[in-house]
Amino acid sequence: MHVQEWLETVPAVSIYALVGVVIGLESLGIPLPGEIILVSSALLASQHGDINPVVLGACATAGAIIGDSIGYAIGRKGGRPLLAWLGRRFPKHFSEGHVATAERSFEKWGMWAVFFGRFVALLRIFAGPLAGVLRMPYWKFLIANVLGGILWAGGTTAVIYYVGIVAESWLKRFSWLGLVVALAIGLLSMLILKRKTKKAAAGTAQAADSTEPQPVPAGD
Repeated sequence: MHVQEWLETVPAVSIYALVGVVIGLESLGIPLPGEIILVSSALLASQHGDINPVVLGACATAGAIIGDSIGYAIGRKGGRPLLAWLGRRFPKHFSEGHVATAERSFEKWGMWAVFFGRFVALLRIFAGPLAGVLRMPYWKFLIANVLGGILWAGGTTAVIYYVGIVAESWLKRFSWLGLVVALAIGLLSMLILKRKTKKAAAGTAQAADSTEPQPVPAGD
């Protein structure tokens, strides 16, 4: 079956549900390919008239915010023993080294670790639970969670959707080859966005470090 014909058989409601559930589970701390699902679905929406990109973006945003909030509640209740259990259960993602890296990010950036964490795969899984474990005030967490969820989920959907629209002629002419090319372009766009976000996060961390008081020798 032609790829375009196959895509048109996918029910829109199943795409909305899949995106919301996968991103929600990833955000609460379960290592799942949320970004890949979101990028693929946004590209699909650009070629499937029944899939509304606004609804898709809203489902992705809701999944991200709700999932992170549930992760925060679980982390606040479970504390350090939860991280130890996750390390035994998912050693590849919740190793002591990864936990330490994420914790240093929270120490440097505070609530902005939740915001910038949306754009970094490791922090996206850790952000909610770790914020709860570290007892971050919920109002700070909620602000960063909502802003990050909207920018990451909504922004990703919009960027990939319009990339798919631009690549429509390729999809019609080359079928699966065009789909691969369009997906590659979309992923490249997200990598560029991630790189810029990491630079911004690094700048925020350096600014925070520069404001810390410097130790004064005892003789002074």
